[in-house]
Amino acid sequence: MRSYMKKREKPAEPAQDAAKSNGASQPPAENLSVPKDIDLVALPQLCFPAGLQIYRDCREDSYHFLVFTDVCGNRTYGVVVQYHRPIQVDNKVVLNPGCGHLWAFFFSWRKNYPYYSALRDCLSCLLIQLKTCRLMEFEERVNEFSAKLALVPVPPPGQLHVEFSLRPLQIVLPSREDKDRPAVDLDLHLPFLCFRPRELLEVVTCILMEQRMVFCSTDWARLTLVAECLMLYIHPLQWQHPFVPILSRQMLDFVMAPTSFLMGCHIHHIEEIVSVSLKLGSWVFCSKCLDRNADLPSTPCAARDCFIKRAEGLQIHYDLEVCHLGTGTDVNVLRAKRRDWQRRLNTEIQRITLELIVNIFGEVLDHLNYEHRVFNSEEFLRSREITDQKFYQKVLDTHIFHSFLRDRLNGKMDAFTRMELSTRSETHKTRSMADYPRRPTMHEMALKCTSPETRLSKKLGMSLPNLSEHAPIDRTRQTFQLPCAPIGLHVLEKPIKTFKLPELPPPLSYHYVQNYYSDLINQLGRVMVLMGPSDSSLMARYHYLRGFVSFVAGKRLDALGDFQNLYKTDTDIFPVELVTALVDSLDKEERAQADQRPELIRLLSRVKREHERERARPPEYGTIKKFRLPKTHMQLEDFVRSVQESGIVKDLSTIHRLFDALTVGQQKQVDPDVFRYFYTIWKETEAEAQDVDLPVAVLKHMEHNECVYKLSSSVKTNYGVGKIAMTQRRLFLLTEGRAGYVEITKFRDIEVRSYTLLLLRIPSLKIKSSLKKEVFEANLKSECDLWNLMVKEMWAGRKMADEHKDPQYMQQALTNALLMDAVVGCLQSQKAIFAASKLAYFDRMKLEVPMMVTKTTSETLKHKINPSLDLTSQQAVDVLLYTPGQLGVADADGGGNPKLWCARSDGKVLVFDAASWSMQQNAVQVGMSRVNCMLGVNQQQLWIGSQDSVIYIINPCSMACNKQLTEHRSEVTGLCVNIQPCSLLVAYSCSAEGTVIVWDVSTLQVRKNFSLSCGRLQSLQLHKGTLWCCKCNGNITLFNILHLHSGLLTFSCCLLLDEKEQLWSGSADSGQLCVWRCGDLSGTFQKIQLPDCTGVLCMIKVKDQIWVGGHGCSSGMSRGKIYVVDAERHSVEKELVAHTDSVQTLSSAEDRYVLSGSAGQDGKIAIWKVE
Repeated sequence: MRSYMKKREKPAEPAQDAAKSNGASQPPAENLSVPKDIDLVALPQLCFPAGLQIYRDCREDSYHFLVFTDVCGNRTYGVVVQYHRPIQVDNKVVLNPGCGHLWAFFFSWRKNYPYYSALRDCLSCLLIQLKTCRLMEFEERVNEFSAKLALVPVPPPGQLHVEFSLRPLQIVLPSREDKDRPAVDLDLHLPFLCFRPRELLEVVTCILMEQRMVFCSTDWARLTLVAECLMLYIHPLQWQHPFVPILSRQMLDFVMAPTSFLMGCHIHHIEEIVSVSLKLGSWVFCSKCLDRNADLPSTPCAARDCFIKRAEGLQIHYDLEVCHLGTGTDVNVLRAKRRDWQRRLNTEIQRITLELIVNIFGEVLDHLNYEHRVFNSEEFLRSREITDQKFYQKVLDTHIFHSFLRDRLNGKMDAFTRMELSTRSETHKTRSMADYPRRPTMHEMALKCTSPETRLSKKLGMSLPNLSEHAPIDRTRQTFQLPCAPIGLHVLEKPIKTFKLPELPPPLSYHYVQNYYSDLINQLGRVMVLMGPSDSSLMARYHYLRGFVSFVAGKRLDALGDFQNLYKTDTDIFPVELVTALVDSLDKEERAQADQRPELIRLLSRVKREHERERARPPEYGTIKKFRLPKTHMQLEDFVRSVQESGIVKDLSTIHRLFDALTVGQQKQVDPDVFRYFYTIWKETEAEAQDVDLPVAVLKHMEHNECVYKLSSSVKTNYGVGKIAMTQRRLFLLTEGRAGYVEITKFRDIEVRSYTLLLLRIPSLKIKSSLKKEVFEANLKSECDLWNLMVKEMWAGRKMADEHKDPQYMQQALTNALLMDAVVGCLQSQKAIFAASKLAYFDRMKLEVPMMVTKTTSETLKHKINPSLDLTSQQAVDVLLYTPGQLGVADADGGGNPKLWCARSDGKVLVFDAASWSMQQNAVQVGMSRVNCMLGVNQQQLWIGSQDSVIYIINPCSMACNKQLTEHRSEVTGLCVNIQPCSLLVAYSCSAEGTVIVWDVSTLQVRKNFSLSCGRLQSLQLHKGTLWCCKCNGNITLFNILHLHSGLLTFSCCLLLDEKEQLWSGSADSGQLCVWRCGDLSGTFQKIQLPDCTGVLCMIKVKDQIWVGGHGCSSGMSRGKIYVVDAERHSVEKELVAHTDSVQTLSSAEDRYVLSGSAGQDGKIAIWKVE
């Protein structure tokens, strides 16, 4: 195949933004630059793909577009214009002016910026000059035009477009939607004009399956544009094979390539192409035919139907939109209207095609193991519809899909991830912590079924507890549709702003160019001053643009200053590679000047740290493994990895108990055959549950989120013959003969007279419910011992869940019971029941005294949440923050339900709906360090102080974390806010080394800063205009506008009571509270002794009570404890024990609830009722 890479023996000239090639195949002039890494040997063939021809009649100018791809996948885009010019020799016309030959000019554009329409408009303006100029002026005009385009900056990602003037047209460069997308400067509806929706789906399917594809058309320009549209349709998936949208007739042998490709040629060659495609199995597409010469699986049914329905609603004819309007007289106004209509149409098409990709691949995420980077492809295929499996079998083996998986496992937050999160079902989105339905619920199953006959055969679930990374609510065949926009395409989006560049100067004069850059920088500065801080997102784009222009103009320090400001406006568009190159290009004098500016010192250090972190990234960051059953004996460590990769269970303690169960009476290693048998039994049990035959009458007795997990064989009971079914809430009998439902009991209603749940004198199961007089008895024969163990474990889990108000206990008990079933089926020996009893965790724990809950704790405790439920081990809850909502107001408007923000010790922040205590949002990563403090500044800003010295700012409405304050030099330890005169909102922050910074919240600028001499500054609070700073060494420092003074106090946390003029303090190594008078810190103070307390870590005021969190002793064991102290009488009213580790954070929910978070051994959140 011919190479488009520049030959190594030919040294490359410096690249410019444009180049020219004449139509006579002559070598270009030495002073004309060419696109980097493009071999000009093949360029004339592409400029004249149909060959160089001479015409007797005048022809219209024509344009087509080229795409060059190097071996690394980087693309360079170009536009070719062919125009008619008479043939002249020695300044004499050889042929009459009506005849002549076509000239062609080629101009390239940078990779990732396919500005097809803009470059075509630019060349249209150039031709006006070239057609009237003399040949001797021709080269100068082209050079000047190329140099002018080089002065035009490319807009940053976002809502800011760039406009410039090339008389007589105004040219607009649209920005990319985000940094991961290319710019869209073409008509995305062109494929819809060439193919019907079903045919278009077949084309997309061919691309996803990496087929050999050849597009044919009568128009060369259409080939590239349609091919580029298709590449945008599959975003964020990327085509990774040869991409040659235009083949000249000399290049037709390319279609015989033995690899996947996407190519295009003129329709005159379709017979030759079809004959080759029949031999090689290629696909040939044209606007009038779709040659089906290969066995192509159809797109998944649900995704196909949704796409067709949405595509049929598109309004793709501009004339229909403007037929009611008058005739315009200003060409630029007409072009602007057309651009606006096209932009809105492009946005809607991108939404439709992205929805198609999400509907096809959305459920892949449920089969990923992020810790071990494993994709369980076999389980994913089994969860697909039979008619869709052939499609997925082919797609899963492609390079496109492999790259897509790598991005998912790396946690990439792109358009696919955002839409997948936003289009989840409500149950999956909220992911209730109280009751995870581990399989499709009865309600979901009934909704999916179209008739009672089909309802009986539908699958009940794709997995058992803890199978998937996220709470596995099966969404098989559930297609999510965004609300269809009406004909006018009124899609809610950010308003587009256009920045008009100054008049382009004579580009070949250094003085004029420097003046142009200065004018451009000044004009950007004036726009930013007038705009103010109201729209930080748009301000970030202006900073980016000004920084880029300053860099080109040689003002590197000014450029670094603008890029540094992106941390306060929008870090998502921070150009890491550009800034790294900029820092490396600084000379000694510039680096010395940068070292004198604190903000640049911070930027340079961050760039250095990011570079080192990138180099230290582990090699497995890009690897993807498919789950494979082990083939060798496994020690505990290998067994843990295999179980987690298989998706059976993730909790380490549960896996350790499973290891003990499978190695009872033998060496502590698991045989691979035993593990294979265990895995097979696990999956067979799952398959049996998926084929449960539940009549409609039974579904009416079940709760909406209830699922069947275990069915017995057909047994004889005192209620008749039938099968015993177990859900997460109850046992019921599915009677045979005339199908019926008999409830046996709910697990919480099982009555027990002693710690032995069942009397097993004969091989039968007896269960007594507190709501029924009659005892249920079933002759389970050989299954009796197993059901005995499972029912006891479920009952114990339900009892502990009710006592501790922790629904996770019930989920853990359900997992244990199902593991027991798999162990017994795997071992098939006399020791099987004994081995399964190793998993009866709650049945043993219920007998331990430390697990008992006191009456006071039980009455006050309302609920418990485990924020580490999706992890393999518990993480500490470092900080909790409650933010009020406004019911009836949308989240986008700052309202919505109240939220609970939880900072885990792994540096992630989770958000819970404080109305239902269910998880509302996936974890937001704020740096790589732990969080020390959080503060709700206003409805648009939530500040998070981290140990990496950065204050991260989250927008509570959009959940975007794209702003950072980097002025602190060590870990941020405290935050507070104050409203000053004239409604000026001011925030205060402190760091461990003693720095206190005063911030203007509206502009995020530093108003004042000062340093305190101390060992560690731990927190700060405001009291009547005075800032109280707490030091770790036991001192307190008071700061106000007039003075600074200190006194000696010994404490590790403090609380100021404004109305009582009191300071409450506590120590981490003492069980005492000290109460001081704010006006006399040197005077006497009152001590409050907390019973059985060994340390105080946090305090908050709720109504007239002081809630104190720390650690102490309970029943002879160290536990996390909460004390409720009366603020008036200074007496302990309640002593609450619900955490197994220290209580290290407290938060109040509007004085109605108190939220407590504990250290890593417990890692849970408790919700307490306030009286």
